[in-house]
Amino acid sequence: MSKDKTKKGGDSTIALNKKARHEYFIEDKYEAGLALQGWEVKSLRAGKANIADSYVLLQNGEAFLFGSTITPLNVASTHVVCDPTRIRKLLLKKNELERLIGLVERQSYTLIPLAMYWSHAWVKVEIGLAKGKKEHDKREDLKEREWQRDKERMMKNKGR
Repeated sequence: MSKDKTKKGGDSTIALNKKARHEYFIEDKYEAGLALQGWEVKSLRAGKANIADSYVLLQNGEAFLFGSTITPLNVASTHVVCDPTRIRKLLLKKNELERLIGLVERQSYTLIPLAMYWSHAWVKVEIGLAKGKKEHDKREDLKEREWQRDKERMMKNKGR
C-alpha cells in the first residue's frame, strides 16, 4: 500500500505582521527564503517568532531581515551562542533583488516582512513593497472597514 501524502493538521504560518497593513500601502509582494541556524529552525517549529517590528534592508546587492526576534528554546545547546535578534539573510533571485534595489533607492519604497511561514521544509518570508500611510489615510481605511461591517450587518438583517 502507498502512504497517504496529504498534509495533516497544523497551520503553515509561523508569524504575521498585522501592523504592516495598517501602517503601509502594500503594492507588491515577494517570497524570499531565510538563511537560518539550527536552533532557529527548532524555535520556529515551536512557533517562537515575532516579525512585528522588523524591516528589510538592501546592502551590497543582498537583502537582510532586521529586527525580527526568534526566541531560543530552553533546551538549546550550551555551546551555541543564541542571539534572538541577529540579522538574517534573505534569499531572493538576482533579478528580483535588482528590481527591489531600484525601487527602494529611486522611488522611496520600503520593504516590510508581512508573514513568515513553512513551505514544505523551508522557511519563507513574504515581503511587501510598501509606501507609508499618512494619518488621514489610516482614518479613511478605518471608516471604510466600519462601513463594510455595517453594510454586511444591514444586508444580514434586511430579510427579517
